[in-house]
Amino acid sequence: MDSLFRSLLSTSRAKKRLFTLLIDSVFVFSAFWLALVVRLDSLAPFTEAKNWLLLALLLPVSLFVFINLGLYRAVLRYVGAHAIGAIVIGTIVSTVVLVMAAFFLQINIPRTMPLIYAWLVILSVGGARIMVRSMVGRIGSVNKIPVVIYGAGAAGRQLATALTAGPDYYVSAFIDDDKSKHHSVIQGISVSGFEMLFNLIDRGKVRKILLALPSTSRARRKEVLAKLEKLPVEVLTIPGMADVVEGKASLSEIKDVEVEDLLGRDPVDPEPKLMASNIKGKSVMVTGAGGSIGSELCRQIINQKPEKLILFEISEFALYSIEKELSESISTKELNIELIPIMGSVQRVNRIETCMKAFGVQTVYHAAAYKHVPLVEHNVVEGIRNNVFGTYYTAKAAINAGVETFVLVSTDKAVRPTNVMGATKRMAELVLQGLAQDYTRLTHKTRFCMVRFGNVLGSSGSVVPLFRRQIKEGGPITLTHYDITRFFMTIPEAAQLVIQAGAMGKGGDVFVLDMGESVKIRDLAIKMVHLSGLEIKSEANPHGDIEIKCTGLRPGEKLYEELLIGDNVEDTSHKRIMTANEVMMPLSELINFLDRLDTACHDFDHEVIRQLLLDAPTGFNPTDGICDLVWNAKKELQHVDERKVVSFK
Repeated sequence: MDSLFRSLLSTSRAKKRLFTLLIDSVFVFSAFWLALVVRLDSLAPFTEAKNWLLLALLLPVSLFVFINLGLYRAVLRYVGAHAIGAIVIGTIVSTVVLVMAAFFLQINIPRTMPLIYAWLVILSVGGARIMVRSMVGRIGSVNKIPVVIYGAGAAGRQLATALTAGPDYYVSAFIDDDKSKHHSVIQGISVSGFEMLFNLIDRGKVRKILLALPSTSRARRKEVLAKLEKLPVEVLTIPGMADVVEGKASLSEIKDVEVEDLLGRDPVDPEPKLMASNIKGKSVMVTGAGGSIGSELCRQIINQKPEKLILFEISEFALYSIEKELSESISTKELNIELIPIMGSVQRVNRIETCMKAFGVQTVYHAAAYKHVPLVEHNVVEGIRNNVFGTYYTAKAAINAGVETFVLVSTDKAVRPTNVMGATKRMAELVLQGLAQDYTRLTHKTRFCMVRFGNVLGSSGSVVPLFRRQIKEGGPITLTHYDITRFFMTIPEAAQLVIQAGAMGKGGDVFVLDMGESVKIRDLAIKMVHLSGLEIKSEANPHGDIEIKCTGLRPGEKLYEELLIGDNVEDTSHKRIMTANEVMMPLSELINFLDRLDTACHDFDHEVIRQLLLDAPTGFNPTDGICDLVWNAKKELQHVDERKVVSFK
């Protein structure tokens, strides 16, 4: 039977329409005679010529009405409200034609016969289509993956409709926490509570769970995921409602669970006044515009409608990518913003000062920095040149160009740093704090402030995409230490808070962002594995899927990142932004220190560089020796040469 049905479905569209038309002819023919026989309880109507005449008129008119109502344009496997409506209307017209024809031809028919006829036509013509749709669904679902949709709201219903029409999944049930929906049926799919999932899994009725809660808070989604994590099935999700409204995604898109949902941290809506304060109608520059934070700052900035946005970036490809993206966004939103892509290095003071003056820059967001801890440990001089002197030169250029506001994007690693990268970022803060002393003395008009925060999800070097790739490749997942913890924040939230903090600065302020609770990276990895429908492989579970391996802490890496704050922290008017009172260097002492550091970097004297960083009020407490690759290679060559000299003697 299935093979015959499949062969019929595989025929051409024209043949299927003709076949459907013939079947409906049989239904109308049968309904007419059956209505007479049932009403009169006799086969006598078959022998009366007038009844055949009535049918000869009724049949073509009924089919003509069905055709004009578009019944045969509807695809049988997708029969919906339109097709059912066409059947009902067509049946009413056919019944009226039956009554009128019998009246004018003076053919006596029982009064209730047209009602029986109408009921039989709707039952046969409509029922046959529903049965075909059911059979197509049953046959089509044989090779589809059974899924359960968690959330029987509007998004869940829309997702079910999209999946039913697609080739990959069929929905075996809805799961919803709202008890009033339990035991109901939506689009032919039953709605149950969470407990039913265990039964469905045992019966093989679910291989994936699709989370359809786009409008729910992240805290609530975290609770749901905590329950689903324990089940041996993969959990996927649909985009958030904000992305759907902005046109970035559709509700029918299925993707991996966002790590933001695992963290359960809901972002705070930005304050419009703070967002626009340093941007709207102004000339704004972002250094490092093609990086993770820099590019998101640019996306947020264009929404505040600056007059100009200068993208300052050393990487040609990164500059091309962000300029192209922003140009398209500006065009789509019909914004009147001049976008200026500038290639250059923050270590070239003439270049950046000339650019600031040429475009009348009023606000600078300085995001250009080397941030990868082990790489800066291995390339100390370049890390210092870019992070310390790059910040100093950019800040001096801003003063000379008359920039109004200068915001440094800093890091939690600047707090009591154990690595060179953290020390250089703390030195960058000291540079701005020193220059801010002249602002308070009214010797220049540039207002400096700094914003510290921790890891951002999805940034270059983030563990999240690395874990996803390792899980897809079958493992192992690599951790530097089983107990390592980190603070996390989404890139959009971090960028918004940087902009708002910059608007709150009075001069020399060190702002710190509330990152919530620290996250144990191993726990994050385990959750990601479980939500992929897999198990952790360990000594206790040797038949698991994904192994977690410890590779050891990298040079300069902390086991526990400290809270983003130093000492003497104070609240601000924003619930996610605080300010820290930090030790400062007098400007004269700072300039003298930078001269000595510049000389040490020029001479490539790493021992002096290390001592200078230790002497500065950075709180630098290194966990490793000098790790610079070139320095160590030169030292090794010196040892080899010394051994050769000793051997020769």
